[in-house]
Amino acid sequence: MKNPLDSVGTTVTLGVAFSVVLMLLLQPNDYFAHMSLGRWLHIVTGIFWIGLLYYFNVAQIPALAAANADKGGPGGAGIVKYVAPRALLWFRWAALATFVTGIWLLGPRLGDAFLLREGSVVIGIGAWLGTIMLFNVWAIIWPNQKKVIGVVQATDEEKAKARRTATLTSRVNFLLSFPMLLCMMGSAHGLPF
Repeated sequence: MKNPLDSVGTTVTLGVAFSVVLMLLLQPNDYFAHMSLGRWLHIVTGIFWIGLLYYFNVAQIPALAAANADKGGPGGAGIVKYVAPRALLWFRWAALATFVTGIWLLGPRLGDAFLLREGSVVIGIGAWLGTIMLFNVWAIIWPNQKKVIGVVQATDEEKAKARRTATLTSRVNFLLSFPMLLCMMGSAHGLPF
């Protein structure tokens, strides 16, 4: 019999199932369990998204630059062929899932948050930053990365331009993630800034 932990998908599925069962056992109030599930999903998908964003910016992009500069080394082909497509898949869908669960959590406060109305300014700023970051992922980073990893045919010159655009946009998201997380934390914990 195969170990279920040998599969990432099965491990994620089991982790989610175990968490939902635990949440239902610990939270008898349906409304509270519903909101706890939403908040938990938002946090988990956010960790996937921002964790991969940080991985790209502090590990993969610098490692690829070093690998490509090392003329006697193996280069970055293995990363581009095997690691990047999988990481980008999880990255872009985690971004969307984080956004959708955030909208779910805002519920009736959605309009107030996006209009930065009194009492919703901190979460609203965080929501706007997250929205900009989501747009960057799907409208700029992913279309350019498709050229870099070979999903879309491109010349070497087009790949170089796409790599630069994707990298700079990823850096913008990396920068925006810090104040976005500050706003999310501040709103969730009632901080007065």
